[in-house]
Formats: sequence, C-alpha cells, structure tokens
Amino acid sequence: MDGATMPLRLASLVLASLPLVALAQNDPVEDLLAKMSLEEKIGQLSQLSIQNTLTGPVIDQGEPTQMPVTLVGSVLGASSAQATRQLQEQVINGSRLRIPLLFAYDVVHGFRTVFPVPLALASAWDPDLAQRTARVAAIEATASGVHWTFAPMVDISRDPRWGRVVEGAGEDPFLGSALAAALVHGFKGSGAPDISSMLATAKHFVAYGAAEGGRDYNVADLSERTLREVYLPPFQAAVAAGVDAIMPAFNELAGVPMNSHTALLTGLLRKQWGFAGLLVSDFNAVWELGPQGIAATPADTARLAFNAGVDIEMASQSYRQHLPTLVRNGQVSRKNLDDAVRRVLKAKQRLGLFDDPYRYSDEARERASQLTPQHRALAREAAQKSIVLLKNNDALLPLSKQPGKVLVVGSLASDASATIGPWAGAAHPEDSVTVLQGLRNALAPGTQITYLPGASPISQHLQDITLVEKVARDSDLIIAVLGETAEQSGESHSRADLGLPGGQIALLGSLLKTGKPLVIVLMNGRPLVLDASVQQAHALLETWFLGSETGNAVADVLFGDVNPSGKLPMTFPRHVGQIPIYYAHKNTGRPPSGDGSYASAYIDVPWTPLYPFGFGLSYTSFSYSSPRLSHTRLASTQTLGVEVTVTNTGKRAGDEIVQLYLRDDVASVTRPVRRLRGFRKIYLAPGESRSVSFSLDQRDFALLDEHFSPKVEAGSFTVFVGPDSTTTNQAHFEVSDKRQLPIPGQSVPVAVLD
Repeated sequence: MDGATMPLRLASLVLASLPLVALAQNDPVEDLLAKMSLEEKIGQLSQLSIQNTLTGPVIDQGEPTQMPVTLVGSVLGASSAQATRQLQEQVINGSRLRIPLLFAYDVVHGFRTVFPVPLALASAWDPDLAQRTARVAAIEATASGVHWTFAPMVDISRDPRWGRVVEGAGEDPFLGSALAAALVHGFKGSGAPDISSMLATAKHFVAYGAAEGGRDYNVADLSERTLREVYLPPFQAAVAAGVDAIMPAFNELAGVPMNSHTALLTGLLRKQWGFAGLLVSDFNAVWELGPQGIAATPADTARLAFNAGVDIEMASQSYRQHLPTLVRNGQVSRKNLDDAVRRVLKAKQRLGLFDDPYRYSDEARERASQLTPQHRALAREAAQKSIVLLKNNDALLPLSKQPGKVLVVGSLASDASATIGPWAGAAHPEDSVTVLQGLRNALAPGTQITYLPGASPISQHLQDITLVEKVARDSDLIIAVLGETAEQSGESHSRADLGLPGGQIALLGSLLKTGKPLVIVLMNGRPLVLDASVQQAHALLETWFLGSETGNAVADVLFGDVNPSGKLPMTFPRHVGQIPIYYAHKNTGRPPSGDGSYASAYIDVPWTPLYPFGFGLSYTSFSYSSPRLSHTRLASTQTLGVEVTVTNTGKRAGDEIVQLYLRDDVASVTRPVRRLRGFRKIYLAPGESRSVSFSLDQRDFALLDEHFSPKVEAGSFTVFVGPDSTTTNQAHFEVSDKRQLPIPGQSVPVAVLD
C-alpha cells in the first residue's frame, strides 16, 4: 500500500462536524478575513507555547522572527483564569485587528479534579460515565480560560510496550468508538453559548498506536485492511459525534508521514468524510518532516504540511517563517490559506470570543467550579467502576474492616503523584487521596496498620527489608501496592520489559515466604507481564491510575462497600514475547489449538493470554443462558435480535458487563475469530435474573471484500454472549443473501450501542 496514492474508496458518510454554512454577505468572519494582511492570516495558523516569567506569562516566540508576537492564533499551556486573561489582553491590546487567542491545553482525564486515566476509564465499559467525567473536566478547564483540549486520544493499540496506551481505550475499535463519541460529547457539552463548552480534538490520526516495537514516535507499517477495520473507526465515531479538531500523528504510514499525508488528511478526512473542523499538528511535528527525510529545508516542511491539509502548526514556526514566501511565489494557494484561516476564525466565533474575548477567563467561576464535592464524588464513582478484580483465591476479598494487624508495603501506597497518573491537567498531587490514606480512612478505629515502603519501582534498593519481613510475619494481612510510577507510563515512556520494575519482585519474594494472606494492588498505565511471584498472591486488584479519589475507591472495593465490576479493555500477555496479542486475531491454516506440533504456537509458553480482553471478576457469580435468536435464517436487510438471561448466582448484589461477540464463519476474506459488537452493564441482586437484548444488522454482518467494497455475504455466523472474549456460550444463524451496502465504496460504518 503506497500511503501517498493508495486508493481511498471510502465514500462520504455525511459525518461532517461543524459544517460551514453559506455565509451571509455581512458575516463578521468574512469581513475580518477581507481586512487581514498575509502575515496576519498566517499568524492565525500558528500555535505557540507560553513562558512563565517574574512578571507573569508571556507568549514564547522561540527563535527570532520578523512577525510580531501578537500575530498568533492560539497558545498552548496556559491553565489559569489570571494567566489566560493576561495573555489575551496582550494580544487584544497589541494587535491591529484585535483577534482573540484560542487557549489550548491537554485536558485528558480531568483538570483540577482528576479522573481515572483513559485506559482505566475504559475498564468501566460505560460511555455515560466517560461523558460525565469529560463534562466535569470541561467545566473546570473552561473556568480557567481554556477553550480547546487535545483529547480524546482514540488510538487503538495492541502493544502494551507503547507508553501511550494509558491515554486510550485499549485494543478494540468497537469499545474505542463508543468511548470516543462519549468523550467528545462530554467535552463539547451543549455547545455555544454555554461557556463550559470546549473544543475537542481526536488524536492521533492515524495508526499511531501501531508503532513498531512499541516505541513512541516510531513508524507504523500495516495493511490497508487493518487501517480501515481497526484504526479508522474510532476517528469516524469522533467525527460523527461532532469533534472540532483532529491531530495528525507523529508516525509515518507506508512511507508517508501523517503531517504530509494528503491522501488521508485531505482526501479521506476532508473530501470523503466531510470533516470541516481544524487539523492541528502535534508539538513540532511539522518541523519533524525534515528528520523524517522528506523535506530538505524548513520551507519544504511548511509547504508539505500545509498543502496536505494541516491548518495549524503547533510549536515549531515553519508556517510563520516560510508561508508568506510560499504564498507569494504560488507554491501555496491563497484560497487554501483563506479556507484554513476561516476555519480558525469560525471556531473562535462559535465560542463567542469576538463578542467577549475574556468570557472564559473567570476567576470567580474558577474558584467555585474546581474540586467541588460533587466533582470529587464523580471521581470516586469513576474510580470504583474502573477497578478490575483479576484474582480472588478462597474469596479472600472483600476484607473485614477489622482484619487484625495489617502491613501495607510498596512506595506507591503513599505516592500521591502516582494516583493521578500522566497528563493530569492542572492537578495538585496533594489534593489526591493515596492508597494508604484510603485504607486508613476505611479501617475500623483501633486497627493496627503499619506502613513500610519496602521497595520502589525506580530503584533496585530494598528499604529496611529485615524490618519488613519481621512485621510481615507478625501481621494478619499484607497489602502490597505495586506497579509503575506515573512517569513510567505515557508519552515517550515505552518499556521493553513489562514486569514489575525496580526492587518490587524481590520485595514480593520476601513477603510470600511469610505465608500470610497477600493482596496485591496494582497501579500502572498499561497491561503488565505478571511474574510468577505476582501470580502466587491470594488476590490481585488492577487499579491503574485512578485519579483524585484513588485511595477511597480502592478501599471501597477491598472492604466490600463496592463490588468490583471492571473488565479489561486490553489483553494481559503471559510474556512480552507474545506481543502483539489481542482477542480479535485471525486463525491460520494451522491454528493454535490442542497440543499438536506444527501449529501456530510457542514451545516455551502457552499462546493464550494470562488475562483476556473483557475479563474481570466479581464478589458474586453470574450464569448465562444460551443465546436466543429472533431468527436462525434471515435476509441481509433484516435485524437479528439476540437475547440472553443472566442470573446472579451468588450472595452479593453486583454489576455485570454482558458482552456480545460475532464471527463470520466463512467469508471471501479472512475474518477475526470474533469481534465485539455490543455490551450492556446490568445490576442484579442475589438470585435475580434479567433478560438482556441486543440487535444486530447489516452494519454488523458486513465486511470489506478484497476490493475494500463493503458488503454482506450470504453464509453462517456465530454469536457469542458472555462475561469476556473467551466465552463459549454461542448460537448460530445464517444470512440468506448477499448485499452491497447502499453507498458504493463506503467503509463499514461505526456501529454504536443501541
């Protein structure tokens, strides 16, 4: 597949967000555009950072340029009402046309109130919850003057070595699409004139999560089919939800860097999907076309990126320095320049900034809106629902609130920075509840709780290990808080070894020798490869980085005030050598089943995951009836109803996330062994049963044929309904006829939850 000329057969899905309507003759944006000089127009396409000085924040102009600093369209990094107002005043009072700034910030999983990192929030499998957390983040950020967030990150990734898996929804495009749309709706709210509405950005377009070797910023090399079926759908969902901006990725795809990829940025996004919002580069990404080897000069980087469709250049200043000459010599179209500037000005107009440039910078609203009891309550709810119970031997959990003598070990137990994780907005770590604090809050008065760090993820040194062993032998229960620091996940923090870092394995070995009941609380931003010693623990709780209410939520689950309901959004491998590993793989001619030789397996470890996609335990148990189908044979235009009865067979009330997967048994092109096509979260009291229904239609039956034309083919299908992606609870049906989808060349539309 040649990235520059690959056939783009996706027809328009009428997914345009923020459509540009016919402009009235006296439209203020058009009037303004007519008055602007070439340099003023190009300034609107430049985004610079801020620099904090003794006298306050200033726009960091970087290397010398002949253009005034007031000729800037947007600023990255201002995060307080006072700072944004001061910067806005600099530009309004110092520029000829008084065009207001856009203030942008990475509001990824909260602002002052921090919610679970996106990978954790995906474990809740709850789009409504995701939307509510994004709404609160927008309320807090906009009160500080922030207009624009570079979120949600909707990259699919099947490689946990990549540090940025912490920012996304995991490995599945169906779950990822549902959460992408929910987050966009949450950030945007009801839209203008609501001053808590902020511009949302879907990033990173596209296949950034497929970086070779799991190394951040690396190239991605994948088939056109994988691009269309796996990596594009969440972006389609974001566009359909009305996302305001899309950020091209750092990576190249099939030899073409994304910031110069005309076929995908202009051909696919603009022309075929009808996307009318902003295209903004990532930090310095336009300049990086030089090191990527396709631009000989800085002027070439500006020409290639702008002509490919990138409206706004972040940080590097190739546009400010070189676009004027490129426009004057005809290498960049004046019409295209005006179109890009118009998109920027229309965004500012929609936010009401021409009417009042300071309407978002409200110190009184800032004080009143941040870290409120209501926001903290939502943070606690989100954290509770994001926790995944991986192991619970002999029903050790939930714990009694009078457990006797308790030893808490691990430096992460008292690490407030780890609770909020990477990209934590404008959070203050001291506002967050650590795991140790949460345990002390929850335990009955008089409970003897001892805390010893023991080991850290960033050092091989064991702290007071003799004392740790002594206290452990004298304790009735050990709670070990292990995993990664916030700095060991996130951008530019890829890892080749996914085991517990530092001295944590050695600490764990000492604890296991005592034979005392051991609960491991994992804090991390990616699936880890869990050492055999980890697997010897009696109970294992995956908590990720849960945000401001981490400690309280962990205690809520450990002591049974909340029954865990989270399910994994990403597969946990047994060994790093299995990566990439994901549930929606394809069979080979020699599939890895049984013990036979000459099959697609390993000779030294099982080929199966340690914990599969969708897995998560509860303090109760659930049973499933066989799926009941409305038809065993149906036409391609008909809808299939799937119904299953779920019963709580345990002694505790609990939530269960019911998952539906579909397999096309025989097709003209190979298909995954199963694909997620629906999920529902239900609450059941002990002994209660509930019928859960799903609907499947041609969107679910369809595939892209060998010519990438979407169609439904006649044949048999298998539907699976159960608690995770390995369920064998199945039923079969047949589609009786083939059908070309209504719009020729259309990719398979994003299926949304009914």
